[in-house]
Amino acid sequence: MEGPVSPDGSTPPTSGKVFFIGSDLQPHWCTGTAVQTRYRNIVATAGHCLLDTEAPAGPLFKWVFVPGYSEGTTPFGLYVGKQAVVHYAFDDVRDHDRDYAFVNVYNGVVSSAPDVLTNVGRLADNVGGQGLEFNQPLAPTVDVLGYPAGPNPDGSLPYTGETLERSTGSTFAMKVTGLPADRPIGVDSPFTGEGSLGSSWLTHYTSDSGLGYLNGITISVSDTDGDDRYDAGVSPYFDGELYAIYRSAAGLWTGSIA
Repeated sequence: MEGPVSPDGSTPPTSGKVFFIGSDLQPHWCTGTAVQTRYRNIVATAGHCLLDTEAPAGPLFKWVFVPGYSEGTTPFGLYVGKQAVVHYAFDDVRDHDRDYAFVNVYNGVVSSAPDVLTNVGRLADNVGGQGLEFNQPLAPTVDVLGYPAGPNPDGSLPYTGETLERSTGSTFAMKVTGLPADRPIGVDSPFTGEGSLGSSWLTHYTSDSGLGYLNGITISVSDTDGDDRYDAGVSPYFDGELYAIYRSAAGLWTGSIA
């Protein structure tokens, strides 16, 4: 199966930025990924890129996905979130083993004239969608795709957050202090945290198709060797409970907002 490619032909448009307003009433963003489903309308991201964990429980404001984002461009339009499914354990007690979300978005829109929005169709029809793997042994390697922007602990800024970055690394079981999770997974990756949260971990990914299987989502980063540079991403393990959340979201239709 051939997936669509970004205008520059080098990065998969299934990845993009998720923009929202936080409890501080300021704009923020994460990374999100279009996933294949019946209604072709789902974005996968970290749970805390959907639910406000800094204030009383509730969804973040003005949530929108921009697939294929690059240096301010919106090549495939804007996809506004309509509804989402998260695990009750993350919503209720902030269990980061369940820090994932599947968001149903309306059809994409573009501004065709001042104050006029034009419907450009369903998300996965326009950019394709990644598959999903769960209940699998740890993959030997995964490709991590995201928009890192923040600093390393030493203050260096290796990324701008304006273009999609890709790293390939080995996965491993890990323990993370300060993060309420019992069985997080690590991947060797130099991504910094800010902006890369929500990044996709893809198995069997090929550059030619831009497609693979989603098998992890970055919820944190870690400096495992203490050199003041992040060298690992952290994800929940994708098990049957994650698949149940995905299945619930996959059955929800959205339609047009234009």
